[in-house]
Amino acid sequence: MSLIVRPGVEIPDSDLEVAFIRSAGPGGQNVNKVASAVQLRFSVARNTTLRDDVKARLRGLAGQRMTDADDLLIVARSHRSQEQNRREAEERLCDLVRRALIVPKKRHATKPTRASKERRLDGKARSQRTKRMRGKVKFDD
Repeated sequence: MSLIVRPGVEIPDSDLEVAFIRSAGPGGQNVNKVASAVQLRFSVARNTTLRDDVKARLRGLAGQRMTDADDLLIVARSHRSQEQNRREAEERLCDLVRRALIVPKKRHATKPTRASKERRLDGKARSQRTKRMRGKVKFDD
C-alpha cells in the first residue's frame, strides 16, 4: 500500500517510517500510559517517485522539519488516538508534497510606464515644494 498524494503521484510505504511516541501536555493518566503521538519520517533522498525539482522545493517548504539525513520529520500529537494522529501526519505530508508539485511562475521584469514615471516625479516635486515652504521666511528689504 502506498500514500496517494494526488492521481499519478504516490509515495511508497518503503519511503515512510512511522513511530509512536508518548505525547506531551495535559491528558491525565492517558498521557503517561499510551504512546499516541505519531512521528512520521519520509526519506526524501531514497524516494524515486518524485522528480529532483519537486524534492528541492519540498526541502525548502519543510524548513526545520528536514533532518541531516535528508529525512522529512512530521510529528502529530493533537488527537488522543494513534490512528487519528497517523492520518493527520500523512495528510500533512501529502499537503507538503502537493505544494512542492506546483512549479512557481517565473517573474518577467517589466519597465515602468511613462505615465507612472511622470506621476512619481510630480509627487516628488510636490513634496519638494511643500518642504521648501516650511523653511525660514526671507525678507527682501
